[in-house]
Amino acid sequence: MPALAERGFRSIAPDWIGHGTSSKPDKREFAYDQATYLTALSHYIEALELSRFSLIVQGFLGVTGLLYAAQNPDKIERLIILNTPLPPKAELPTAVKMMGWPLIGEVMTQDPLLVDRTLEGGGPYQVADEDLDVYRRPFLKSSDVGRSLMWTIRAMKMPQITEQIAQSFSNWSQPTLIVWGTSDPWLSSDHAKAFAQGLENGEYVGLDEVGHYAQEDWAEKVSEADVPFLRKQVL
Repeated sequence: MPALAERGFRSIAPDWIGHGTSSKPDKREFAYDQATYLTALSHYIEALELSRFSLIVQGFLGVTGLLYAAQNPDKIERLIILNTPLPPKAELPTAVKMMGWPLIGEVMTQDPLLVDRTLEGGGPYQVADEDLDVYRRPFLKSSDVGRSLMWTIRAMKMPQITEQIAQSFSNWSQPTLIVWGTSDPWLSSDHAKAFAQGLENGEYVGLDEVGHYAQEDWAEKVSEADVPFLRKQVL
């Protein structure tokens, strides 16, 4: 985000409902599934009065952004995808699935060290304590954030979601850049390359020595790929 700001871009990075410093409603009020997240994201964009913008998505909940883009192509100027599940067979890793299992998940998601294990398990680096602290903080303040994480994982039906993405992007024509940390142990760079090749205006950039959380592992490499793409003239 600082690199974007230096070049005159305005960027907005909201926390998902139930995560970070956003509200953490009970599952009886918010289903924590893709349909509910998609509605919430749509309302958020409407509230900001964003008529057309570039969208950057990352991670497993990044699929919500992809589904939003597919349903609202007229709003998307450019799309950047960072290590997000893509067709054909992206799956939740077992370490993440366990957070949704009965009993085991309830214990795991109440452990603040879960943040350290997850962030460092997704790539080749030890994350600095000052960065980990930002992610840990909500877990230390309330048990609600752990429950929200568990409900989110339980509701995430990845095979159905990636199939929906495959169908929705069959005629996608907006400029799209897939930036991929190739040391991601959970998501395949081969799938990312194939997805880019299947798009009318798709590009792929692989980031060596970068894992699933590319923006944490090596933000400078991400910026070196993102900024020129956002500044490039569309012919």
